[in-house]
Amino acid sequence: MPPLRTALLQNSGHPGDPAGNLKVLDEAAARAAADGAGLLVTAEMFLTGYAIGGGGVRELAEPADGPSGRAVADIAAAHGLAILYGYPERHADAVHNSARLVGADGTELANYRKTHLYGCFERASFTPGEAPVVQATIGELTVGILVCYDVEFPENVRAHALAGTDLLVVPTAQMHPFEFVAESLIPVRAFESQMYIAYVNRSGREGEFDFVGLSCLAGPDGATCLRAGRGEELLLGDVDPKLLATSRRINPYLRDRRPGLYTSLG
Repeated sequence: MPPLRTALLQNSGHPGDPAGNLKVLDEAAARAAADGAGLLVTAEMFLTGYAIGGGGVRELAEPADGPSGRAVADIAAAHGLAILYGYPERHADAVHNSARLVGADGTELANYRKTHLYGCFERASFTPGEAPVVQATIGELTVGILVCYDVEFPENVRAHALAGTDLLVVPTAQMHPFEFVAESLIPVRAFESQMYIAYVNRSGREGEFDFVGLSCLAGPDGATCLRAGRGEELLLGDVDPKLLATSRRINPYLRDRRPGLYTSLG
């Protein structure tokens, strides 16, 4: 099974300007595809910007298959690579902080709604999702999705491990002073649950938020395969099924679990 070349787009785009962000995405997809990427991952709320306030969220939210979603599908199909992007999703009477995965042919593969909302802005603007594990297949890899704060709960990542996730993609809007999440927690999560994690952040200041960048691709061996700085970057690295299989064979965490001891944890 060949590695999946994965591109991490650390870029905050143009807050409040979906059309401008679609242009940024198109340009990044062209560059990533030219370098052999099969998957491009963007940050949380990439399509609209994060610091757009509750009014901006309500105004710019769209259904998963709305005009912007169809534009992303066209970009994916034009460049022949899958795209995972963050956006505010309007569904029935609710708005969710969502991440949608579109295949290289433009078809929807998965749509995930953030289950753990962080801070006053998110809790006032979004309805939490209720599906803890959402997955799709790219090639022969099982790809799972979480959003930002979700990955900071070990139960979420372990649930993905038990469901067979090979690559966990996590669009995020990680801000100062929580750099340790990107620097320390993400590699540990990848190691303890034996998977790759692509953690893709925004960069720079938006309103009251100071996003720290530091996007990374962490491997099941605990190594950080890719690490961004604080500014805008497009990073490319490989998710290697052979390394994943070897690491899972050596590391006994999942085999040595005793679930009967943990029932009281709820």
